[in-house]
Amino acid sequence: MLEMINGLGVWWFIGLALAVLFVLTYEFINGFHDTANAVATVIYTKAMPANMAVVASGMFNFAGVMLGGLGVAYAIVHLLPIDLLLGMDSSQGLVMVFSLLFSAIVWNLGTWYFGIPASSSHTLIGSILGVGGAYAWINDQPLSQGINVGKSIDIMLSLIVSPTLGFIIAAGLLLALKRVWRGSKIHKTPEERLLVDGKKHPPFWARLTLVASAMGVSFVHGSNDGQKGIGLVMLVLICMAPAYFALDMGSRPYDIDRTQDANRRITEIYQRNQDQLAGLIDFQRSAKVNHEPVTHCEAGDAMSAMATLDDRLGKVRSYDGLSLEERREVRRLLLCVDDTARKVAKLPLPSKELTDLAKWRKDLTATAEYAPTWVIVSIALALGCGTMVGWRRIVHTVGEKIGSSGMTYSQGIAAQITAATSIGIASLTGMPVSTTHILSSAVAGTMVANGSGLQSQTIKTILIAWALTLPLTMVLSGGLFILSNALLG
Repeated sequence: MLEMINGLGVWWFIGLALAVLFVLTYEFINGFHDTANAVATVIYTKAMPANMAVVASGMFNFAGVMLGGLGVAYAIVHLLPIDLLLGMDSSQGLVMVFSLLFSAIVWNLGTWYFGIPASSSHTLIGSILGVGGAYAWINDQPLSQGINVGKSIDIMLSLIVSPTLGFIIAAGLLLALKRVWRGSKIHKTPEERLLVDGKKHPPFWARLTLVASAMGVSFVHGSNDGQKGIGLVMLVLICMAPAYFALDMGSRPYDIDRTQDANRRITEIYQRNQDQLAGLIDFQRSAKVNHEPVTHCEAGDAMSAMATLDDRLGKVRSYDGLSLEERREVRRLLLCVDDTARKVAKLPLPSKELTDLAKWRKDLTATAEYAPTWVIVSIALALGCGTMVGWRRIVHTVGEKIGSSGMTYSQGIAAQITAATSIGIASLTGMPVSTTHILSSAVAGTMVANGSGLQSQTIKTILIAWALTLPLTMVLSGGLFILSNALLG
């Protein structure tokens, strides 16, 4: 730590610490903003006492972050195009991070205060796209130079499609439960069960399923939303302290050898499939080592980039042996080579080649797409602790204001199993989704399938927030970025 302070300077280190604190604040707010997604059904079906539910949810959110991997984390980072990540200096990185986090925090707090189940994922993604677009505008570049359009479209499609699927699947699951267990007590609301049986808790198996699925939603929420916080912290660290975080400084010689081997294997794949890749990669260009710093990623020059990366990695046994500029250079080359490989993966190559390419890509980026243990633990604590507070406003909306009548046990089961499964699949595939929208849509789907009806005013409010979140956060974060650059420049 002292080495980092001395290397960065006291004031720059303080700025770095504040930026990380901002990310942890965002993740804490994300926790109490989204906690309703996991506990609303178990609270309103009397499956768990409220205080016990939120504490258990916080613990499972913590576990989800710790065990969730990094696929979603770097999907968020790659919303910004490779050239922007390569070309942005540390001061612009600091302004960018504060602008997008301020925008995300303000919107999350506002929607939480009014009890609106808005999407933290939409909020964060809108904020990132806003600063990316503003960066392109300030530098008189096309929008594609500030926003990774392809990745943005993929993520937005997942955010749009997932709530629709949640609605349909939850409705279908409820109808299946009603068909298999006709007349069962699981189709009663807590009030109906109390009136008929004199019991306030669900039947044993229904209660067990409700609790287990609620904790499942908490776990996958941590594994998906927690990764977004990890990605933000790494963006901060890489932008502001590249000497320490551009590459995993704990990498062993074996890890570097594996990275170099992956680079060579990918080179061989390209050489074996020159006819199919000729439209993307220019094989006529000389695959010579480039001694100039990489500032622009061009797929056509991939062979030269891979030759340069092989040369750089072949000279060291530890990243400690690289200077600051050399570390930045290796990271840029790794990102460039992987960016081209991502494009190649979409071409009609033989299935074995595509399988091998996916494997080598993971090895290639292992020392660049990483997160220190302290980052993961910090985000897990922030999200887990945030989950335990501030839950009442949105729980009230999800539990009472979506449907026109009370929630039955089977509705809670169908909604939570749908949400846990959908979000879990998204986390495994590295796609960020909105926990809020999936669960809210699933609850709405069960209400329609049950003939309970929907409260139109609540649905309108949720839809308006859904429609406005992305453009307003883009405008807010982009405007802050432009204003801050004007004041500093």
